[in-house]
This record gives sequence, structure tokens and C-alpha cells, in this order.
Amino acid sequence: MRARVLNGLMVGLAMVMLAGMRLAAQRNPEAAKVKNPVAATPESLMRGQSEYQRLCANCHGSNGKGGPGNDLTPPAPDLTGTEWKFGSTDGELFYTIKNGVGPEFNMGAWGQQGVKDQDIWNIINYMRTLAKK
Repeated sequence: MRARVLNGLMVGLAMVMLAGMRLAAQRNPEAAKVKNPVAATPESLMRGQSEYQRLCANCHGSNGKGGPGNDLTPPAPDLTGTEWKFGSTDGELFYTIKNGVGPEFNMGAWGQQGVKDQDIWNIINYMRTLAKK
């Protein structure tokens, strides 16, 4: 009986540790330190909105509330909040947009598709305006 309880505790502890590792793996502490070098000026927001509509709205919706997904890809996250699964700082968002989200890359790596860093920062500035008030 004692061995069973001990075994159950070990399995439970392992599951908690794995869940914590998975959550920690979704954040990027190094990227979180990166500050947005582009001020959220009206020009940046206008350019960010234009790029968002061109690159992001197809999946995340023109209003940022997310998309339904389909047989091949999962639903895109709602961007109208202030926290996201793969990081909430400007640096983490930049890293995610530029490098995508593996291993399936349902969120593509826009940096590999020629999107410039300046445009990514403008998109992030615009994304901040989508947050629910």
C-alpha cells in the first residue's frame, strides 16, 4: 500500500513538473528583455494596422478576436487581451512574429518571409490598440 501511494505521488509530481516546463517553454525570457525601439506614433499605428490587415487578419481576424481555424490549422488566438500564450512583452511578441511558433508553425515565421523588423514593431504597436478597454 505504501509503495502504491509513493508511486502515485511520484507520478503526480512528474506530471506537475512537466506541465510547468511546458508553460515555461512557451515564454522567452531573453526576448522579454528586448524593448520596442519604435514609438507608437500615429504613423507607426497606421503602418502597423496596414501590415496587420495584410499579414495577420486572415487568421486572427480584422478585429483581433481570433479565427475559427480549419481542418489543417487550430483556431488563431484572440489578440484583444493583454496576455498571450507565447509571451506578452513587446520583445516576446516580436520574437513570435518574426520566428513563428513551432513545431507545426501554424503561426508562420514572418521574418523568414521578408517582413522587416520595423514592420513587425509597427504591428506590435497596432496590436496594443486591440486590447479590450
